[in-house]
Amino acid sequence: MSSNGIKDRVAIIGMGCTKFGEHWDKSADDLLVDAAYDALGSAGIEPNDVDAYWLGTLGQLSGLTLSVPLKIPYKPVTHVENYCATGSESLRQACYAVASGAYDVAMAIGVEKLKDSGYSGLVGAEPPSDGTTSSMTAPASFSLLAPAYFKKYGLDPKKGKEVLARIAWKNHRNGARNPKAQFQAEVPMEAILASPKVAEPLGIMDCSGVSDGSAAAIVVRAEDAKKYCKDPIYIKALSFVAGPGAGHMDTDYDFTTFREVVASAADAYRQAGITDARKQLSLAEVHDCFTPTELVLYEDLGFSARGTAWKDVLDGFFDLEGGLPVNPDGGLKSFGHPIGASGLRMMYECWLQLRGEAGPRQIKDPKLGLTHNLGGFPGKCVSFVSVVGREGT
Repeated sequence: MSSNGIKDRVAIIGMGCTKFGEHWDKSADDLLVDAAYDALGSAGIEPNDVDAYWLGTLGQLSGLTLSVPLKIPYKPVTHVENYCATGSESLRQACYAVASGAYDVAMAIGVEKLKDSGYSGLVGAEPPSDGTTSSMTAPASFSLLAPAYFKKYGLDPKKGKEVLARIAWKNHRNGARNPKAQFQAEVPMEAILASPKVAEPLGIMDCSGVSDGSAAAIVVRAEDAKKYCKDPIYIKALSFVAGPGAGHMDTDYDFTTFREVVASAADAYRQAGITDARKQLSLAEVHDCFTPTELVLYEDLGFSARGTAWKDVLDGFFDLEGGLPVNPDGGLKSFGHPIGASGLRMMYECWLQLRGEAGPRQIKDPKLGLTHNLGGFPGKCVSFVSVVGREGT
């Protein structure tokens, strides 16, 4: 790939995140204000210190969605959308703007108010197509990953279902240690396995929840970071790719991989200088919209060799106490998924972990964290991968 990266040229000096969940008593404006001022407070700066803003949210028309509630005094607000990678996209663009020298201080912020819509899923409709676009629901589309994986690697479907349940169990166990998570209770394996079916073999407990929430990050050039806080975190890599969307028509596509994730991970690792993600990363936040998604991502991101991730799941390798903790904050499954905020929420967990502020879920001596978002469907999606660290160069 042709990206040159901005390794250690940009640092995050402040982050904020609301509790995710059903905020019937709060508007999107309220959530934006809460997350923005949380981030400003952690950075020790005032609103007027921010030079430019990038807002990630779906179905809006302009930056007025942010400038009105924050009363921003005539500064640039760029509105971005990129499916479920929208929050990550806002961060990527803010970071590149600062790295270019165009601005000294920028805020990336994401929000979604989904519970009031009465609709479970992405807001808005697909544009007209030529008729070859799949009409399957998201759970149905992602359910195709499970039997394909089981068949390719000779995994008995009953054992495979246990693997998927183990992923949900892990994420709810982590979320029970997170006061900002939407769901804060551990769920027994038996309950997960017995949950009502949504799209075979997926049950309700294999699917992430719908939630409201907001998260924000403040970024500056790395050489300026220590002027604002003693323990910033540094951007090592930012990679985003959009695929050709040919999966459903490609006879070689077998639904056991996201080619876009493989490409964005390879690019991010090259930028960050990572040669063995399994050993070099301290934690990872991945896009667990459904349990088989997380299973496949372990292999696409290089955490497990092809055909072996299911064994690592059962061995506890991705648990909080394992070799590579994945979704220590509970992931989409437990923390929730307000689409425009999710990518920034993932970064918020890296912010806490790398600064030693994650409380009962704190990982011992973390050095590098990864975040991953995807948006779309198997065979037709966008993918974002970032790597951040607690030390610059």
